[in-house]
Amino acid sequence: MTASTSVSDQLQALVKALPTQPGVYSFKDARGVVIYVGKAISLRNRVRSYFALANQGDFKVRGIVANAADLEYIVVDSDQEAFLLENTLIKKHRPRYNVRLKDDKTSPYIRINLNEPWARVEFTRRLQNDGAYYFGPYSDFSS
Repeated sequence: MTASTSVSDQLQALVKALPTQPGVYSFKDARGVVIYVGKAISLRNRVRSYFALANQGDFKVRGIVANAADLEYIVVDSDQEAFLLENTLIKKHRPRYNVRLKDDKTSPYIRINLNEPWARVEFTRRLQNDGAYYFGPYSDFSS
């Protein structure tokens, strides 16, 4: 048995133990670096699909499966929470296999600036280290 087979077997065992609830999953390489973050309505079904698709030609999926040595997951209450958590984790870890969006849009935040004579509340999509208080992220401004 080769080292890659034992890693694959270990990941397969982790996949079988995954819950069917919504959540976010992270594949890590042998050094413990996050290489991909994804969200799922059913963690078990979604992560299992990577191993089924690994031999079907998708370069990204083949790369993820070939380089994955570990898997972590977080169960959440809804697919909306999974979306927000995935966004946060991608920004935090900057995984190799996640697509970088070119439009710089991000989830909305509420910004409260107390550094003015009258505190100002505004909506923003950019977090800055400016002494203001930020709340969010939110999935949509209209909610």
